[in-house]
Amino acid sequence: MRVLGFPVRMLPCALALGLAGCAHDPDTIITAALDNMGRQTEAVVYADAAERVEWEAATVPAGYVADGGPYLLDTGDRLRVFVYGQPNLSRAYTVDHDGMITVPLINEVAVRGRTTREVEDTIRHRLGAEFVRDPQVTVDILQNRPFFIYGEVKAGGQYPYVSGMTVETAIAIAGGYSERASTRSYRITRRNAGFAEQFEVPGEYPVRPGDVVYVNERFF
Repeated sequence: MRVLGFPVRMLPCALALGLAGCAHDPDTIITAALDNMGRQTEAVVYADAAERVEWEAATVPAGYVADGGPYLLDTGDRLRVFVYGQPNLSRAYTVDHDGMITVPLINEVAVRGRTTREVEDTIRHRLGAEFVRDPQVTVDILQNRPFFIYGEVKAGGQYPYVSGMTVETAIAIAGGYSERASTRSYRITRRNAGFAEQFEVPGEYPVRPGDVVYVNERFF
């Protein structure tokens, strides 16, 4: 898929929005949703899901599987940090717009783009360096960040993520299709490693926390 002679997936966000041309364009809505979560991203747009999988297979870092790898934390995730024997440090934390949580004694901890195990190691190291002898730290996800759905649905907006959901599940949560909706044309915008990837998907495609789902209009 090409625009002005360039592959669509290589267009930066600013150019994609410039081509959109109007405030109600889907790309504008999706960008606003990402900004609402405190994200600053560059868009990577795919012609379809198959192209995305092929591209990611060659670019994602070792140890990460694009559609089945470890869950990477981001804004809106709610975490439970437990430090054995330290009730003042053991509490729930919500990842803020800067991708941080603030833990007593050690202050801000960067968690965006990291796994819970990596956050455990960071907190353990920083507490053990000055404040707690041999700290035993566990980090769990209490609640995933929400997803967004826009376009031709009856009640678009932000909703809590449901484990195992698909595009069709997301549409049902948003009240179902509008009268002008296409029942075969959907887009997902997903952040990965600082980029907002956009690709066409079928209705049974899995939705992840933080995804922006867009239901296209039907053309007669």
